[in-house]
Amino acid sequence: MAVHPIEERYGTQEMRAVWSEQNRFSCIVKAEVALAKAEAVCGMIPPTSALEIEANALSASLERAKEIEAEISHDMMAIVKAISEVCGESGRWVHYGATSNDILDTATGLQLSQSLDLLEVKLKNLLAVLLKRADETKTLVCIGRTHGQHGVPTTYGLRFAIWASEVSRHIERLSQLRPRVVVGQMTGAVGTQAALGPKGMEVQAAMMENLGMSSVDVSNQVISRDRYAEYFMFCAGVATTLDKIGIEIRSLQRTEIGEVEEAFGAKQVGSSTMPHKRNPIKSEQVCGLARIIRSAVEPALQNNTLWDERDLTNSSCERVIFPESSILTDHCLRLMTGVLDGLVINRAAIRRNLAFLHGINMAEPVMIELTKKGMNRQDAHERVRMASMQALAEGKALADVLATDPEVIRCCSKTDIAALLNPDAYTGTAVQQVERVIEKLSPLCG
Repeated sequence: MAVHPIEERYGTQEMRAVWSEQNRFSCIVKAEVALAKAEAVCGMIPPTSALEIEANALSASLERAKEIEAEISHDMMAIVKAISEVCGESGRWVHYGATSNDILDTATGLQLSQSLDLLEVKLKNLLAVLLKRADETKTLVCIGRTHGQHGVPTTYGLRFAIWASEVSRHIERLSQLRPRVVVGQMTGAVGTQAALGPKGMEVQAAMMENLGMSSVDVSNQVISRDRYAEYFMFCAGVATTLDKIGIEIRSLQRTEIGEVEEAFGAKQVGSSTMPHKRNPIKSEQVCGLARIIRSAVEPALQNNTLWDERDLTNSSCERVIFPESSILTDHCLRLMTGVLDGLVINRAAIRRNLAFLHGINMAEPVMIELTKKGMNRQDAHERVRMASMQALAEGKALADVLATDPEVIRCCSKTDIAALLNPDAYTGTAVQQVERVIEKLSPLCG
């Protein structure tokens, strides 16, 4: 019976598999095998024993390890015993010179590598969709809003391009944090490698080479948790970008705005009592889960403040936040990619909203043109501001109010004013900016 929603409601099978109990066990076994091979190369255990461990360790079972743990109440030692049982005489060398977290933290590094692989693919998929939508809508003029109020026009293409640019930085961050996060260690009880003797550093390097990952430069009994905190902050950053996009979609899907809409299935139900409802439930889900993902940052940071060479306060916490944050981030990426790919754009509503203020939101280009024609910039701002306030108060078109100001008409004819109030003519370099972003970021999607 499922208890946590990530077991059955949220998440992809592949990311659940990364953080599953079975994969955790497999990564631990791989770390033990890599250690034995490294110690054999360094002349610390017989090469034949390393070969026997490599040949048999993977047949150790999680079920047997659990049986042993029930007896001895130590999860790592239970796994060591389970591996040793299937390795015959060579089992005596399993875990030689290691402490629990040498293996556990190294296994976490393997899981983080797998997790980042999946997140990278999904980030690139999201980027590809955003660039496609940016290209499709690069000339689609819409009202811009600041403080929730109508401003000058922008384009939907520019909105999608801004989100794409943000996602590209997450892809960049992922590549930068990977070598800091995907690391292992073999440093012993308090970090001195005393149990391994003078070849400790060689063993660690060889072990990590076997696993295809980097070694820590130095550690105590555990890998410093600033590394893992960076991973959680990365997940939180990705989730916040998705939250940002979701909030915008939800806002633009409001009935009175109606410019976009999440794709709605033919048999989809929006409400148990209001049959007409078409709710942005996927975007809402992303926004809600982003709060959970961000909530892992604080405990992740606190996990770095352990006593002396280590205590155990990080362990129980990490058992929760690693799978939860990874699975939910992966889930939100997949969900929002689908939302954006299927997003319905209502062009009629976009044009309606552009004209909603009868030109009042186009006050800026009038002010700019009056300044060009010789009026003091501050005087131009005040005249257009006063005209805008009058138009709002009286429910008039801005062009009609401006036409009654002789100083304005002296600089700009009514024909000029009409042209200045055309929103389609006031999008600056939006199209060129979108095209530049598409050209720059498209190679990242490959």
